[in-house]
Amino acid sequence: MMQEYIDFFSNHMMLTAAWFGIAVLLVTTLVQSKLSGVKTVNVQEATLLINRQDAIVVDVRSAEDYKKGHIVNAKNITVSQIEEGKLAGIENHKDTPIILVCESGTRSSGAASKLAKAGFTQVSNLLAGMGGWQSANLPITKK
Repeated sequence: MMQEYIDFFSNHMMLTAAWFGIAVLLVTTLVQSKLSGVKTVNVQEATLLINRQDAIVVDVRSAEDYKKGHIVNAKNITVSQIEEGKLAGIENHKDTPIILVCESGTRSSGAASKLAKAGFTQVSNLLAGMGGWQSANLPITKK
C-alpha cells in the first residue's frame, strides 16, 4: 500500500507539490486566524451581537459603496483610515464588540486584524460580507 503512494508521488511531482502547497497555506491561514484575536461570524451571529451586545458595525467599503446600501447604524471607516489610525466614532469602544464588513469579507479581515493589534478586544469579521448579509435578506439602509 505504501509503495502505491510513493509511486503516485514520484509520477505526479507537480500535483504533489501543489497539494502540499495548498495544505501549507491552509494551515498557515488557520493558525494566523487563531492568533490574530479576530473571530469570523456569520450573519446570524452578527445579528445576535448587534441585538444583544450592542455591537458596532464598521463598514470598510468606499463611501460610494456605503451610500448604495449598508447595515443599519453601520459606521463607514475605510481600510485606509483604519491603517492610518483614524478611528472616529469607535476609538472609545475598545471593549465593545465590533463587526467589520466589506463586500465579501476579505478586505475587512485585514482591517479587523489591525483593530485587534490596536487594542480592540472583541473584533469580528462578517463572513461573506455585505453579499452574505443581502443574501440572507437582512435589512440595509441608504441613509
